Amino acid sequence: MTRTTMTKTTALALVLTLTVGLGACHKAAAPAAAPPRTVSVTRVESRALPGGLTTSGLLISREEAAVFPEVTGYRVAKVLVEADAKVSQGQPLAMLDDALLKSQIAQQTALVAQQQVAAEQAASQAQHIEGLDGQGVLSTEQIDQRRFQARSAKAALEAQKAQLADLKIREERMTIRAPVGGLVLERNVRPGDIAAVGATPMFRMIRDDLVELQAQVPEAAIGQVRVGDKVQVLLPTGAALTGQVRFVEPGVDSQTKLGKVRISLPVRDDLRPGGFARATFAGLGRTAVTVPETAIRYDADGASVMVVDQNDRVSQVPVKTGDHAGGYVELVQGPPAGARVLQAAASFVLPGDVIRPAEQGQAGAR
Repeated sequence: MTRTTMTKTTALALVLTLTVGLGACHKAAAPAAAPPRTVSVTRVESRALPGGLTTSGLLISREEAAVFPEVTGYRVAKVLVEADAKVSQGQPLAMLDDALLKSQIAQQTALVAQQQVAAEQAASQAQHIEGLDGQGVLSTEQIDQRRFQARSAKAALEAQKAQLADLKIREERMTIRAPVGGLVLERNVRPGDIAAVGATPMFRMIRDDLVELQAQVPEAAIGQVRVGDKVQVLLPTGAALTGQVRFVEPGVDSQTKLGKVRISLPVRDDLRPGGFARATFAGLGRTAVTVPETAIRYDADGASVMVVDQNDRVSQVPVKTGDHAGGYVELVQGPPAGARVLQAAASFVLPGDVIRPAEQGQAGAR
């Protein structure tokens, strides 16, 4: 091998050695993987929700009066009030045709007068035989007969008078009157109808215009409701008023698990039975599973939270929310109490990411 050839070989080997060495140096200088991000987390907790319980219900009459005729078979001559009228107790609502009844009263009055004469005659005859017993003027049989005739005539007179009194009572009942004062809720009678006692009353009334709210309260909370509690009621019109718990029904519906609470309301013209209203029991506290409002993420699939498992890996879990109060949200469905979730759902963390969790109050210490 010539000297020139040896020199070229040595130079080539040196170049290869430098290349390998530089490659090794470049490989050793590559940056390490980024550490997990530190993210604030909080825990799902059971806490008392302030602000009480808000529920809904229907407006109902506190007490209804159904008006039926007390005499039947007579034609309705006049209807004196319409639905929505306010009437006082005893006020006429409708009148029945009493022409036939007046004729019967006149006939019975004549019969009473006739029987009155017969009774007086029999009493006079009985009086004439007083003191004749055993004197032989009249036989004992004749004396007893006159006395019996007098007693019979008197009894017949009383019977005729009783029939006349019955007809006069019927005459009074020919005017249908309000049994209580209040609002006429419904009218189901027309002139020309025949008065009859059936399933449908002539009129339905709200006694003293008293309308109350029948609120539906969950089984878990109804045990905390007390008679006399103040309740804030909101009407669909936006009107707000204060009511008071009057009665808590002892039973709970087996299907819905809701109990009924009767709430007394002030008398107002805009309270109509069958209407809807919302009630807030201000002093009614309850415990619920909650997370901060910031932990809830809302997207096209609904509400969810970012749960951190024991390996500090994040997963997205759908939830169903309930009441909001004091910066917290009730979790009706979702992770149990004690689970860790991201405190800020808007954090730039994706499902599957591994994080460095900093529980609330510890983020600044890391």
